[in-house]
Amino acid sequence: MDSIHIRAYAKINLGLDVLSRRADGYHEVRMIMQTVRLFDKLTVRRIRTNSISIKTNLNYLPTDENNLIYRAANLFFQSAGLKPQVHITLQKHIPVAAGMAGGSSDAAAVLTALNELFCTGMDLAALQEIGLHIGADVPYCLLQGTALSEGIGEILTPLPPAPQCYCLIVKPPASVPTKYVYENLCLDEITHPDIDAQLGAIRTGSLKELCGALGNVLESVTLKKHPEISAIKAQMLSLGALGALMSGSGPTVFGLFEDRTAAEQAYYRFKIGEYGRQTYLTRFQQR
Repeated sequence: MDSIHIRAYAKINLGLDVLSRRADGYHEVRMIMQTVRLFDKLTVRRIRTNSISIKTNLNYLPTDENNLIYRAANLFFQSAGLKPQVHITLQKHIPVAAGMAGGSSDAAAVLTALNELFCTGMDLAALQEIGLHIGADVPYCLLQGTALSEGIGEILTPLPPAPQCYCLIVKPPASVPTKYVYENLCLDEITHPDIDAQLGAIRTGSLKELCGALGNVLESVTLKKHPEISAIKAQMLSLGALGALMSGSGPTVFGLFEDRTAAEQAYYRFKIGEYGRQTYLTRFQQR
């Protein structure tokens, strides 16, 4: 086998709570993570020359060590004690800098593909250990599905599948640096989401209860700079979403619909509007 085709799925945060700021600058979090069926496509090909090369469909993405998939490949080969001999083609569809872990998911997909392509036999835990050196979301992106994420994101507990629904995703044309959001988060003033209520709703399979408990403390920072996020959430709810929330540090907003017709109508309303270029209708993806 000389090449592997693999999908890298996006994620949303059904719940995102920040518990404390650590001395090393990281934050202790408690999050409910969910994979969705919006994905990038990667082809990972074994080559004879000692190099890591990357080609993408977006000319503004770096193709050197500033790209997470380059770092993932480099760390993989170091950990496996192998010479770096790979060419990676990335077809990007997940919005960039959107709070959907697109880069982390690409890195996770590369680790998975290289493990198979080079027959190294690493288990999930070993790949997650490599992934944690790339980014806090990479271990989850290797796991996928519905999961509770704690610590800085590396302590993962697989959960039963969240109740299936239609997920409308809208990304406004804004860039939100994750570092800025966390640095400006005031822990004394935030309202913490009820993560335990979300866990209960997932275990009982209640979409309505899950939507009633949606919450993301990072909205307290991002919404101040980008009020359009609040407007998108309100519009989704007016169009029939049972719940709407910003994902990660933003600016992407998702709305969860039980009714397919309502979801499709909402999708078309947004698609013909100012955010149409990055509007998607999808479903949850389970591991």
